[in-house]
Amino acid sequence: MTGSAQQLPFLFLDVDGPLIPFGAEGYPTYGSPGAHAHPLLTRVDPALGPRLAALPCELVWATTWMRDANDSLAPLLGLPHLPVVDWPEPSAEDAAGGTHWKTRTLVAWAAGRAFAWVDDEITGADRAWVSAHHPGPALLHRVDPRLGLRETDFAALEAWLHGGW
Repeated sequence: MTGSAQQLPFLFLDVDGPLIPFGAEGYPTYGSPGAHAHPLLTRVDPALGPRLAALPCELVWATTWMRDANDSLAPLLGLPHLPVVDWPEPSAEDAAGGTHWKTRTLVAWAAGRAFAWVDDEITGADRAWVSAHHPGPALLHRVDPRLGLRETDFAALEAWLHGGW
């Protein structure tokens, strides 16, 4: 796709797992969270912010941190306030077929627009559901929650985003 009318794809960002790794011993920490900050914020690598900002997409928080992501994480990463996906109350339909509870909401939020979704809980069921119900291109990229976003994850995102999705 080319042309000035083309919209950049969304990049839906989960926090716990991709940006705040957990489960690995000896994960590096980056400074002090401050007296009233969430203690896991020390695990956020500030170098991820410029990497994310450089991607040709529109970043969107897709996390249970909700608006707190803008208050707590965006400053650590050097990112501006980003749009935030508001989550409806979970329903039985959300878990139908083994899909993640975020899947249907993200497809509705994208409204046919191309998107990538970075999360540590994505499965084949989510990929199949998105493929069947989303008319635009989509990349559902699972991040190892023990490691967080790594070079291989950025390589996959960049390949998809620069590959014309």
